[in-house]
Amino acid sequence: MPEPTEDRSEFRNGPERCDAPEFRKDSIVDRWVIIARHRAERPHELVESTPQRPAGSICPFCEGHEQQTTQEILAIRAPGTQPNTPGWNVRVVPNKYPAVLSNAEEAVPPAAGFYQSQPGFGAHEVIIESPRHVISTTDESVETLTEVLWIYRQRLIELRRDSRLKYGLIFKNVGAAAGASIEHTHSQLVAMPLVPTSVAEELSAAEHFYRANGRCIYCQLLADELSFGQRIVFESPGFVAFCPYAPRFPFETWIVPRLHASHYETLAEGGAAELAMALRTVVAKIEVTLARPAYNYIIHTGSFDTFGVEHYHWHIEIIPRVTKTAGFEWGTGFFINPMPPEEAAGVLRACDTMS
Repeated sequence: MPEPTEDRSEFRNGPERCDAPEFRKDSIVDRWVIIARHRAERPHELVESTPQRPAGSICPFCEGHEQQTTQEILAIRAPGTQPNTPGWNVRVVPNKYPAVLSNAEEAVPPAAGFYQSQPGFGAHEVIIESPRHVISTTDESVETLTEVLWIYRQRLIELRRDSRLKYGLIFKNVGAAAGASIEHTHSQLVAMPLVPTSVAEELSAAEHFYRANGRCIYCQLLADELSFGQRIVFESPGFVAFCPYAPRFPFETWIVPRLHASHYETLAEGGAAELAMALRTVVAKIEVTLARPAYNYIIHTGSFDTFGVEHYHWHIEIIPRVTKTAGFEWGTGFFINPMPPEEAAGVLRACDTMS
């Protein structure tokens, strides 16, 4: 947890070029990474690009195959079209193989002694982002991506009405190396009765900083990154994308709204369109630079049982899957990253996605 201080120099000061490994501490949570540029020279250090779907296979997410999925919860459709039929732009369905279940509350008996358990209750939904068989966020138009981002908001608003649920996690896996079992572009929402550990750590650290300093640590982080400049990837009037000071992975990039907001659900309609452009631009830069790698993005937002808090700031973390997590990472909790964020940001910033 960060100690209170008025001089947040760790946000601003990037090292001069140095090939020696360096420990860096995350500016929000109590997590260390090792920046080890020389490890990029290891054989097979960078994983291969996303493989393509075998020719002739049938995709259940393509338009016309609606009966191969569960019954839709919500969709953006052409006027006059019926649920679970063609004519949709974006479609939300329950996950066919869910991690949590809406009817699981009585399924697990109480644990005994110091063991703890509770039923696997929750909601697990799939947002199918296009009727066409495309793979990545960059294969979608800005207009379609805006609809996707707006549906995220609608589903979070709906699910937070259930007082049993405490958190809604939205994430996207692209490519087998990122955990995608279906190639067709889609994202997922898992609502659960617990706040995930990684989010709880962020919330706790942010609240600690706010109580000590009277301001949001993410707002401070954003101001310092803008002042330093070397880790900035992309800017728009409402959003800033940058490589964080202590990234776990090469080319890890965050998108943070300039205006303070603790919850993604506060996103305005105009903000969704601007965020779609920012997200598509950043992912395009990553794909051009790294030859379309597998990647994840995760929306970090406040918990359902709080709203409008001053200490937390929602954001999106984009993680290209170009290195492998192995024994050292699992054994220590530290990540080894062969690419300093200042260099990664410079490459992404200069990348021309139109060429």
